[in-house]
Amino acid sequence: MKKPGTKKKSAVTGKNGHAGQLMTEVAQRVRTTRSRRGLTRKNLAHHSGISERYLAQVENGEANVSLALLARIAEALGVSIESLLPIGDNCAIGHERLGKLIDLMDADTREKAYQVLTEAFGEPRGETRTGVALIGLRGAGKSTLGEHLARHHKVPFVRLDEVISQLAGLEMGELISLTGQSVFRRYEAEALQKTLHDYRYVVVEAGGSLVSETETYKLLRERYFTVWVRAMPEDHMNRVTDQGDLRPMDGHLQPMQDLKRILSERAADYALADYELMTSGRSIDSCLADLVKVSAPHLQRTRQC
Repeated sequence: MKKPGTKKKSAVTGKNGHAGQLMTEVAQRVRTTRSRRGLTRKNLAHHSGISERYLAQVENGEANVSLALLARIAEALGVSIESLLPIGDNCAIGHERLGKLIDLMDADTREKAYQVLTEAFGEPRGETRTGVALIGLRGAGKSTLGEHLARHHKVPFVRLDEVISQLAGLEMGELISLTGQSVFRRYEAEALQKTLHDYRYVVVEAGGSLVSETETYKLLRERYFTVWVRAMPEDHMNRVTDQGDLRPMDGHLQPMQDLKRILSERAADYALADYELMTSGRSIDSCLADLVKVSAPHLQRTRQC
């Protein structure tokens, strides 16, 4: 006698093998988007109204999820449903030969090609970049280095998370838990606009998941000299543990594995920064010396306003 569910599995992986592939690709997109947003599955379940158990099945490619449920997941993630569907080209390239060339590239080659195209044809950045923004996952050293850098140049140090909390009237944890991704991202964009308006010379610490919001991240890079403050996964974990704050790993059964996945899935976004600063195995003074040197042209007040 066949076990319950055997026939269904055969239908998906046999005759309808394409459907099985779609489920796998949707699963990967949901997992990647959730990690880039820094959300736990519990938080996603709360805002989508879908059980954690079913979300686990979706992310493992085991659920034949309906469009209605996928739309609820997309809304809770603050993205369009199209971004979770591997049907068609979500980022269509109008130039046929360029599109075919990019399709043949692996992820690393695409990133290198992007950097080359950006340097050659990107929009010129004017004298508006009178500030430095530090990006990266919690535990890399953004707060410590940001405070020292601002003090060195005698400019304000602004944490975007604090500006978001002030605008929303809620602590960050409450804001995300109570309102969801869409509202949080709106406040995040508003906080960046406010900071741009309020300060000419400034050191900004951005939230680790800001890079997942394309337009906000683009504006950050256009207006500030951006630095990816990074560390080895073990150092990230040790530092956030010492701080008593495991976001965004809180609630995960395998925090180190999840942290590595988050770093991996955000790496391409973080790599768009103007400069990378590795903090592992180095003293604060050594890291600060590098940071002061590369940021000086964007924080010195000697230029004419």
